[in-house]
Parts: sequence; structure tokens; C-alpha cells
Amino acid sequence: MYEAFKDYIKGIAEKFKAIDKKETIRLISHLDADGIAAASIMIRLLNKDNRKYSISIVHHLTEPVIKALSKEAYKYFIFTDLGSGQIHLIKELLKNKTIFILDHHKPEDAKAENIYHVNPHHFQIDGSYEIAGSGVVYLFACEVNNELKNLAHVAIIGAIGDIQEEQGFSEINKQILDIAVEVGKIKVIKGIRVFGAQTRPLHKVLEYSTNPYIPGVSGSESGAIQFLQHIGISPKNGNGWTKLVHLNDEELKRLATAIIMKRLNEEKPEDIIGNVYILPQEDKESPTRDAKEFSTLLNACGRLGKASLGIGACLGDKKIKERAIRSMVDYKRELVNALRWYEANKESENVIKDDGYLIINARDNIMPTIVGTLASIISKSGNVKEGNFVMSMADLLDGSTKVSLRIASNKQKDVDLREIMKKIIDKVGGEAGGHMHAAGAIIPNEKEEVFISAAKFILKNKAIEEKVLEI
Repeated sequence: MYEAFKDYIKGIAEKFKAIDKKETIRLISHLDADGIAAASIMIRLLNKDNRKYSISIVHHLTEPVIKALSKEAYKYFIFTDLGSGQIHLIKELLKNKTIFILDHHKPEDAKAENIYHVNPHHFQIDGSYEIAGSGVVYLFACEVNNELKNLAHVAIIGAIGDIQEEQGFSEINKQILDIAVEVGKIKVIKGIRVFGAQTRPLHKVLEYSTNPYIPGVSGSESGAIQFLQHIGISPKNGNGWTKLVHLNDEELKRLATAIIMKRLNEEKPEDIIGNVYILPQEDKESPTRDAKEFSTLLNACGRLGKASLGIGACLGDKKIKERAIRSMVDYKRELVNALRWYEANKESENVIKDDGYLIINARDNIMPTIVGTLASIISKSGNVKEGNFVMSMADLLDGSTKVSLRIASNKQKDVDLREIMKKIIDKVGGEAGGHMHAAGAIIPNEKEEVFISAAKFILKNKAIEEKVLEI
């Protein structure tokens, strides 16, 4: 199936090569880390191929967005990291255009002669963890121009952003990683798997560590500082704070052992140790040196409406990369504001809690582009009961509502959040999408009450069902 998938991509690449170079290609991609990585690879391909193009980064490929595109004069459209779930709309509204869709989300069954659709699911390859949207674009780009194989690291950053790495990669992602290592763009080391190793003070890295969760340390600054002092590692390093990258081998072993001891009651206490993906050509202590931090940087750029900075960072533009890194400050500020709003409104009518679920309706109080991040943080905070669903909502400017769904669990890997979201949407109308572990939807504002009512019923029953299965 893998070879058949690659052969199919080769055929679609030939269709792309046949496009007259006088034509301007319209590129549309998703605003998350994977979408920005995918767009970056495609842009490098278009530049290498001497193509003219126009690009848009969008939050969701909704009917109004596709209608707007249909009024544009372009003949050729490329959708990256989106489009598979909107085939019926693309078929209906862009029927006089030539369409290329390079995506990894679960596709609709609809087909059309003018749509060249590359999706791993058509070949029984699971796009939820075996290959990301940026990986699909990478394979396509390499078929058009093999010189682009040195962008493998960008596809890996996209895959990490889509949570496709778990103590290593599967199948096609692993093949792409091997290429990135071969060309010297990624170095894989065994290390302590925590976020912020390059940039954050060590005590803050430990305090904010929720996956993995460290009892007595996660969520507590004083607990993190006392933990380090107890094992003989100073939180201070001269005039500054100690970072994980400052520790020597003996200190790293001591820290890892101490964390594992703290996690002995967890299911897999040793999960703290694993693969860390370093980009050796990036500056030390930069958020672009660790692939996980790089993916967060891209996500921040997209969520703040600054996707062009993320694209520039992926393509190695030094000045744009510096601007992208500075934008992280704004992103963190928005996240802090969102968390403060949540804390202040936990007991208000905007936050609904019951057995099996937590529903947060932020309305216009937080940016709709970060409701998913808010739901993820809360679901991993340790403050939500294991197995409970976390749903967050916020108003979009077009009169609709953005919805995100997560689950407070690291164990129930078989719970398909996308299917749950589709069940809710089927009751009230709207558009659902996303992945097994991170689902989303867009609904009309006027349907909020009906949607919440349906969500309460379905989420509660699903949570009960999962608990029964555990027994």
C-alpha cells in the first residue's frame, strides 16, 4: 500500500508538471503548524519550478471561503493540509477549476474529474499518525523536484505539530525522518522529553510539564525549585536561570532518575526519556533548535494571523525567523489572557461541568484561533477528571462559532474525538473536522444552545461508555 501511494503521488506530480508556467497557481493551506509547514514546502517547490502563485492561510475551509475562491480568476488551485473533508463543496463550487488536494485528514467519498486528490487514507494508510499534511506535500514535492528532499525536517516539524510523534514515528514519517537525519537537518538524541529545553528556565520547564505529569512538581513553581535543590541541581546559573541544555551528562542522569522516581505510580514512568529531535543548524537556546519548540512557534504564528512569519522561518529567512520568535511573546500573552479568563469564569454560566465533560463557551472573550490550545492545556492540567471531555468555544467574526474538543487522558488512545464531534454536528448542523485526538467544528452562532444541549448528552453518554469498557 505504501508503494502504491507513492506511485499515485508520482502520477499526480506529472499532472502538476503539465500546467503551463504562464498560469498563476492559487495555494490555500491551514493555519496550524502542519499547514504552515506544508505551505512552506509547496512554496519552495513553486519557487524552484519558476511558478507564479498567490497564497492564503485559512482557519477552516468553510463554504463562504470556497465561494470567495470560486469568484477568483485563477484556473489552478492547490489545497494543502485541508480540502479532503470538503470535497462536495469544492466539487460544486469550483467545478470549472483544476484542483490539487494534498491532505491527510479523513476524506469524503465524493470524487470529480477536475480534482486530483492525494490522501493516504485512500491507500489504507492512517493519516492520523503515519503521515501529516506536510509529509504528503513533501512526497509530492520530491516527485516534482528531487532537490527538495532536504526539506524533510520541515515535514517532521509539521508531523510533530500534529501530535504524530510518540516515542518515535511510524511508517512514512519514519522514512522522512531518516532522510532529514541523512541530509544533516535533524539529529535524534535520547533525552528528557519536556517542552522548552532550549528556551525556558529548568524549573519552569518542570512546573509546566503536564505530558508527562510529574507529581508534586507539575503546576508548582516552588515544588519545581525544591525538587531541583533536593537532587543537587541549582535553579540558578550565574546571573541567570539554569536551562535543561546547560546540564552535563551526570546532572541529566540524576534529573531523569529523580523524575522517574516521582512518577513510579504512573502507567509508564520511564516515558520521560525518549527521542528528542534537534535541528543542529539552528542556534543553540533558540526555539527553532528543538523540533517540538519549532512546531509551537509555527502554531503561534498561524494563530496570531502571522503565518507568513512561520513560512519564512521554515524556509530559513534569518530576519523573518527573528520576527517569528518575537511573536511568541504575543502568543503567550493571548494564552495567559485566555487562561485568566477561564479561571475567573469557572463558576459562571459560561463554563458547564458535569459527569464526563467540561464545556467552556468563551464567546468573544478570547481569540477563536486559540480555543483548541486552551482546551489542550486544560485537558492536560491534571485538574480535569481522567477520561472527561473538554470542549471549548469562541465566536468568529463571520457570525459563526469555533469549537474544539479534547479528552483529559493519555491512556484512551482509541477514543476518536472527530467521530464524536461529527455525531454532535449531525444533530444540529455545521462542519466538523480535525483528528482522532484533536477535533474541531464550525457552527452558526444561533445554533449554540442546541449544539451545547446535544454535546452534553453525547459527551456524557460517551464518557459513561468508556468507563464501562475499562471495567
